Parts: sequence; structure tokens; C-alpha cells
Amino acid sequence: MEPVVALVVAAGSGSRLGGDIPKALRELDGRPLVSHSLEGLAAGGVDVAVIVIAPGLDDDFAAVVAGSPIPARCVQGGAERQDSVLNGLAAIAADPDLAGARYVLVHDAARALVPGEVVRRVIAALADGAVAAIPVLPVVDTIREVTATGSATVDRSRLRAVQTPQGFARDVLERAHRLVADEGLQVTDDAAAVEALGYPVALVPGDREALKVTEPLDLLFAEAIVRSHA
Repeated sequence: MEPVVALVVAAGSGSRLGGDIPKALRELDGRPLVSHSLEGLAAGGVDVAVIVIAPGLDDDFAAVVAGSPIPARCVQGGAERQDSVLNGLAAIAADPDLAGARYVLVHDAARALVPGEVVRRVIAALADGAVAAIPVLPVVDTIREVTATGSATVDRSRLRAVQTPQGFARDVLERAHRLVADEGLQVTDDAAAVEALGYPVALVPGDREALKVTEPLDLLFAEAIVRSHA
């Protein structure tokens, strides 16, 4: 059976979170955010992780790799997020043990508390034939769109907030990112890159606990979630 591979994007500096430590290495309950992410991915059925990190941080991530619940290795990221994903995909293709993997899950290390059940839903959607599958949540806030004459309320019943991991047929994701790179397209996530090729994206239920740690308040929320499970 071919492995399910997770590409964990951990190259962000975390400037909005503050401090001198890269965001993925900021501690939550005594362990780096990326370590929590690896646990959630492993619990959901991921077999191997490729962690994309900023240049020069291999030694900083060595303990993360050593303590990972699944085999993991680090590769160097690029200038932009989509460059980092391309580098990670190239590393998977070059590894004889991973080159046969049909599916790849792209996960933001900052979504440290992703439940294993969310990961399983994404993998199940791919196994059922989806080319792309992403976890989403209903939007609970009232949303207004700024217009030329002021602003207007948006129908939130049709909106969904997107989380990770986002799962893909690996060959499609590779082609999508090559298209994005060749045409200089700017996409906000990997699902948008696949949509640029004309493929549909399947939606699966996400989870409120899979919040993205971006600012100090998010870290406080994440700490409260960890304490609630203690």
C-alpha cells in the first residue's frame, strides 16, 4: 500500500505572533506547534511527513523530526508559500520510498490542534475519488463587503472558512503548482491552484479546534483547548 504523505508547511517567520522564534517552533503546552501538528496528522492516518522549513533551520527542527510519531524529514522552503509547496512536492517525487504515493496532504504547521478525525475525513474523500478535498466550517460572523459606495452585507450561508490539511491527488497538485509558477498566478491556498486547472474541490467538515495560530490571542485560545483536554 502506498503511503499517505503530509507536506507540512513550517517556513513562516511568525512576525504577527511576535518573538524571535519561528512560528512553527513556538511552544504550546511545552512542545512546538509543529510537533502537535504531526501528532494530529499521524492520528488521522498519515504515514510520512515532509516538513518545509526556512533555510538554515535544520538544526532547530532536528528535535521535532526525532520526536515525530511518524517518519519525518525537513526540506528547504522558498520565497513564497507556493514555492515552498513546490519544493516539498519535488522532495517527495525524488524519494524512492514516497514517489509512488497517490495522495498528499498539505498542512499548515500553525494549525497545531487539528483533530485526527478531520484528517481522516480528507483522506476518505480522496479514497472515494475526489481530486481535491478540504476541511471547512460555516462562517458564524456577519460579513460585510466594502463597495465603491460604502458596504453591503454578504449572505454568510453560502460562505465557508477553509482549514488544513488540504488533500490532493499528488499528480494533479504537482501540475497545478507548475501552472501557477509558469503563469505567475497568485493563489491563497493549494485548492485555488488546483481550481486553476479546472478541477472541483470537495468539502468535508472541519473543526473549531483546528484554529490557525497567527497572533498572540490565538496561542492563548490554543492553550485553553489543550487544558480542556487534560
